[in-house]
Amino acid sequence: MTKIFLDPGHGGNDTGAVGNGLLEKDITLFIALEMSRLLQNEYEGVSVQLSRTNDETVSLDERTDRANRWGADLYVAIHVNAGGGTGYEDYIYNRLDDDSPTARIRNAIHEEVVNATGFRDRGKKKANFHVLRETTMPAVLTENGFIDREEDARRLNDTRFLRMVARGHVNGLERALGLQKKRKTALTRVIVDGTQVGAFAERKNVLRHLGKAERIVLEQVEE
Repeated sequence: MTKIFLDPGHGGNDTGAVGNGLLEKDITLFIALEMSRLLQNEYEGVSVQLSRTNDETVSLDERTDRANRWGADLYVAIHVNAGGGTGYEDYIYNRLDDDSPTARIRNAIHEEVVNATGFRDRGKKKANFHVLRETTMPAVLTENGFIDREEDARRLNDTRFLRMVARGHVNGLERALGLQKKRKTALTRVIVDGTQVGAFAERKNVLRHLGKAERIVLEQVEE
């Protein structure tokens, strides 16, 4: 089981960066929840925890302590930038080498987010942030656009775009961690007199459940 801890930055009385009518805490939570949905719905053997799932105040110590107690395999902190720039950048702890396992994970996420979003590539960086320093597992912090840049904010205000941001992160995690997609199950839908009355993974179970019917239509679909 691969354990991934997602940390949407800020929350509650800590709004994070503010600009163009947007709050960083709202954007980071949307991205993290979408990442959690994708990871758990699409991949085998993945467990996800979040530092918060709603608009609540969570201290930095609480965030890293939860991840450490859980024994997460990876910590991903999600943020939005400010300061007049534009584009995407990410961080690992400044004492790590460029060829460390954490750096290799960061590199995969970086490439996939830039590819998915078309954000300007601001580079792969290092810092002494609490969530990078106090975690006992590899940790990456991503900065997804600039909330005070009108062009970036317009995109960050679009839920379709935020789903692209989440997908980029997840694609990077798939590459970096070797995550395996769930296998789709072929189901046989049973339609009697124009009404669907069941769906079965094995066709031999159809008549066992239905008995005899004058008009049965079988349709095989992937779920």
